[in-house]
Amino acid sequence: MRLTTKGRYAVTAMLDLALHYTDGPITLADISQRQGISLSYLEQLFSKLRKRGLVDSARGPGGGYRLSRHANEIAVADVITAVDEKVDATRCAGKANCQDDQQCLTHELWSDLSQQIYDFLSGISLGNLVDRQGIQAVAERQDRKHERVAFQGREQRDAEETPSKEAV
Repeated sequence: MRLTTKGRYAVTAMLDLALHYTDGPITLADISQRQGISLSYLEQLFSKLRKRGLVDSARGPGGGYRLSRHANEIAVADVITAVDEKVDATRCAGKANCQDDQQCLTHELWSDLSQQIYDFLSGISLGNLVDRQGIQAVAERQDRKHERVAFQGREQRDAEETPSKEAV
């Protein structure tokens, strides 16, 4: 059993939104830069998250995404299932046709494990994660790096727009 990149990235992006909830709508470009997730992949994920009612979007200048409700009301399991991800330890995807089109000897064990993992992730909200000191420390580090990169980009753009003395 493994959680794929899709589920991991969805949880990461939603946690980023939760951490920056007070900043207003957050652009996918900002999430992409902070979390190292491609913009096109985030667009696909957020389309599904919006359809499932986990995020709201705002268009135009100052637009972006926000959580549709408080972070304490969004379970990690909700995020994972919203992007069509399943937490399943069975090799038959829970269909009980693991061996010769019938249930295998250990099917119930892996099925029970899948349920335990789902229950665990259902019991953890984005708000619970936001409150963790370790996550706060990582977010602060990412924000500092993001601000530094944005500042360097503005400096470079300003330098390119300012005519040199030799050109005048």
